[in-house]
Amino acid sequence: MRRAAIERLLPAAYQRASVPGSVLFALLEVMEALHAPDEAVLADVDALFAPYRAPDGFVGYLTRWVAMDHVLASPRPDAPPALPVGRLRDLVAHGAHLARWRGTPYGMRSALELATGVTGFVLDEPVDRPFHLVVRVPPAAAGSLALIGRIVAAEKPAAVTAEVVLLGDADSADPPADPPPDQPATGQPGYAADPAAGAAIGRHPVDPEPDHPADPEPPVDPPPLPTGPAVGRAAVPPPRTLPPPGPSAEEPS
Repeated sequence: MRRAAIERLLPAAYQRASVPGSVLFALLEVMEALHAPDEAVLADVDALFAPYRAPDGFVGYLTRWVAMDHVLASPRPDAPPALPVGRLRDLVAHGAHLARWRGTPYGMRSALELATGVTGFVLDEPVDRPFHLVVRVPPAAAGSLALIGRIVAAEKPAAVTAEVVLLGDADSADPPADPPPDQPATGQPGYAADPAAGAAIGRHPVDPEPDHPADPEPPVDPPPLPTGPAVGRAAVPPPRTLPPPGPSAEEPS
């Protein structure tokens, strides 16, 4: 608040006494100087909560607001960030989108790509180990295995075990385009696959019905990605959509 504005709040006798060189005039100038830093913060307070406008030291605090604090190596606020501040800003900006898909293959892959800046992660469920997830890491992300382990532990379903494996240079990081005809897309025989609904992990077994196949429902459009005026925002690919599986033989229709 300016000195003149403070002066108008005083009784008329004090206003007449506030002349240059007086004690009251000097006190009002001190009050103006004391208020200036706080007023500057309040004038632009929305910048504190904008992912791409917040100060660097405040971004780590925002990751806790969007439940992405598991990417930080230490819970102490004064600890150095576990990854560049630009990637932290990307995670904060996409925090709500990632929360919608937490516990699904798409959500885990998106979080890993945003945190590491590397694409090509492969999520597999071995045929001989149901309810076990193998996360295959591309060589470009070999230096972030500790970070990847924390993200996998936080993003996977609670009933699923997981391990992180580094892909070799000769290994392909792309999943097969079409699964075998006698095997669902998850790589686990007898398990229904629906990547958009996060059903690739831990779904109840279903019995195929070749004579009377269920009519597929129309695919669901992927959710819109967060938008904003930020420059350099990382893009999250939309989830792949497949027709939902037919009703399970063990569940009532």
